[in-house]
Amino acid sequence: MADDDYVYDEDSGEWLPAAELAERQRAAAVVEVRDSVGNILADGDQVTLIKDLDVKGAGQTLKRGTLIRSIRLTGDPQEIDCKFDGIRGLVLRAEFVRKR
Repeated sequence: MADDDYVYDEDSGEWLPAAELAERQRAAAVVEVRDSVGNILADGDQVTLIKDLDVKGAGQTLKRGTLIRSIRLTGDPQEIDCKFDGIRGLVLRAEFVRKR
């Protein structure tokens, strides 16, 4: 669509320029993930664990203070995907980590 086209926005009930509606939709799609103290997390951040966590299926316990490098955001505001030695597909809840 061209920028001068107007599109009906069902959420607001208004006719908006197509570019403005696309920008609103992009902004709504951004997921904000926060750690245990409220810091915003982003892809590639380093986090530390704030409590001991038992890892299901791995038979391991990750101890408090363990550094997790290079996290990835999933799309769920409560989960982060990360890698750790010997554990594949590790997904942590954001409430158990603190940004470093």
